[in-house]
Amino acid sequence: MNDFTLFDSTCDLYDRFLDEARTLAPLLRDFGGKRPFHGTVVTAKCFEDNSRIKELLATDGRGKVLVVDVGGSARCAVLGDMIAKDAVRNGWEGVVIHGYVRDCAALAELDIGVKALGITPRKSVRRGEGVAHLRISFAGVYLDEGDRMV
Repeated sequence: MNDFTLFDSTCDLYDRFLDEARTLAPLLRDFGGKRPFHGTVVTAKCFEDNSRIKELLATDGRGKVLVVDVGGSARCAVLGDMIAKDAVRNGWEGVVIHGYVRDCAALAELDIGVKALGITPRKSVRRGEGVAHLRISFAGVYLDEGDRMV
């Protein structure tokens, strides 16, 4: 089934697919203004460097959710209001981060889903590090490029 909007809730969706569905452990909090959201997964992995995140969210994101493994680092935020505004302009449905964000009041006003572990005011550096379009794993599941996230 391609249209997840036919389901009233993620619980109904899970009941339909049961063990075929992979569910993240409940570690992430909502920070964006769009809830719920869904889309095709685009993956990235980076550690305390948001270069790949900025690069990916500057591309056409219609129908997509960027899922990023930052290793859970709380030392800096890898997404803030400026990059998130670019993501909205480029049509991204959401960003899911196994890490931290900043500018949470501004993120809550944007028409994009944002899930992350928490908030910190410290920004990341850009060293051009990180990898995109690979299998990542966090919160008890693996995610592949092209998976559907709801």
